[in-house]
Amino acid sequence: MPVKLVECIPNFSEARQQSVIDVIVEEIRSVDGVRILDQHSDMDHNRTVITYIGPPEAVEEAAYLAIAKASQLIDLDNHQGEHPRIGATDVVPFVPISGVKMVECVEMARRLGKRVGESLKIPVYLYEEAATRPERVNLENIRRGQYETLKEIIATDSSREPDFGPKALTGAGATVIGARQPLIAFNVYLTTDDVSIANKIARRVRNSSGGFHFVKAMGVLVEGRAQVSMNLTNYKRTPMAQVVEMVRREAQRYGTAIHHSEIVGLLPNNALIDAAQWYMQMDQFENQQVLETRLYEDLNTAERPESIKESSFLDELASGAPAPGGGSAAAHSAAVAAALVAMVGRLTVGKVKYADVKEEMWQLIERAEELRKLMLEAVKKDADAFEAFMKTKRLPKETEEQKVSRIQAISAASINAAAVPLEVAQNALIILEMALQMAKKANLNAITDAGTSGAIAYAALKGAALNVRVNLLGLEKEADPARMLSELKQCEHQADKMTQQLHQVLTERGGLHI
Repeated sequence: MPVKLVECIPNFSEARQQSVIDVIVEEIRSVDGVRILDQHSDMDHNRTVITYIGPPEAVEEAAYLAIAKASQLIDLDNHQGEHPRIGATDVVPFVPISGVKMVECVEMARRLGKRVGESLKIPVYLYEEAATRPERVNLENIRRGQYETLKEIIATDSSREPDFGPKALTGAGATVIGARQPLIAFNVYLTTDDVSIANKIARRVRNSSGGFHFVKAMGVLVEGRAQVSMNLTNYKRTPMAQVVEMVRREAQRYGTAIHHSEIVGLLPNNALIDAAQWYMQMDQFENQQVLETRLYEDLNTAERPESIKESSFLDELASGAPAPGGGSAAAHSAAVAAALVAMVGRLTVGKVKYADVKEEMWQLIERAEELRKLMLEAVKKDADAFEAFMKTKRLPKETEEQKVSRIQAISAASINAAAVPLEVAQNALIILEMALQMAKKANLNAITDAGTSGAIAYAALKGAALNVRVNLLGLEKEADPARMLSELKQCEHQADKMTQQLHQVLTERGGLHI
């Protein structure tokens, strides 16, 4: 299985104070597993682009720390630069590199956006693959009018309402977070200082004014030269070489030429191979002929020694030890059901046919992941509660005082041991309801997965219910146990109704006769 790697390329509205950039870089570097690959600062743009890579969790945490630090150190009320911007941390894209799907990067963007909006009080807009509105797919639409305009209208213009965070700006501005395919930031400098020529060329090459698909461009003045600043969002569909040739021909029309070009950040190896094929007319040339490509593949497919494996939960369950037992098994089953809900959701988002339920699917995916984590934690909590109960059984009972104390301890431990499976039952009911929603609205091709999730959630609830009742035997008339048993009965009643509804949906929508 390939190592999970995500690339992140945050853009910060600062380049002229190196000390500020150094502090932000250190925040990113402080997260274990993260490796900074590139750092590019442009004084005229007054903008720094940092490229780093790592496991998804580490990359997400590093992004949060960098945004938090930038919000403390960069004040857009005192910022000037050639490049459009709305935030101290202007844009944060996540790019899947290895062992990670685009949908996972979208989830990262949504989680980070919510965290930044809630804890840092910074307005967040989601873009590209993570966009919640069609008009927010393109970054330039979100940045329209820049920080100064957004500051004036964010509270009153519903079209500029952020996806997360307050409808108000401080000097930290707003941040755009998203997920996308690899992008090539590519600048071409002309042999003139006339920015109007660069703007005319930019209009010819960019998609929005009739030029190449997957090209965004603008003209700016950098280091005394007119520059055509471009983003190539799909180099496979619009190769770099074609764009350069168009810029070259357009420049000739205005009596100028290309002085030089530059890459901002990093670019995929295949983009350069495409350029080599174009300019050197190597029609039969393939990526496999690149030495480093073959070497990388060999290193990744080489047989690796197996590490010592820890005992799995199922091994522990089958071991004959009293814990983990049925309560832990019920919690584990609920986690499996939640995982299936998330799976069905991920098979639905991004499908044009299900665009109208996209946001609902994302909410279900996020809730399912929260419950999956909670139920996996309950596996251990149930085993710990059982161990605590067993300790009370071993308390001394030689004197009357010890006997009374022991009985009270056993009673308290029993109620505590019942509380964990009750929580599992309640959450299993939520998961069952989510599975029902998935069966009703999600990708029809995954309806049996939604049905399986519901069946497992129902079984988890029933298994948890058995453990609640056994722990409360003899205590049914006490206030807390009576309340817990009443809540359990309500859960079971609702679960029975939902299961019937699920069967009906599977029959009517899925054609399954149950």
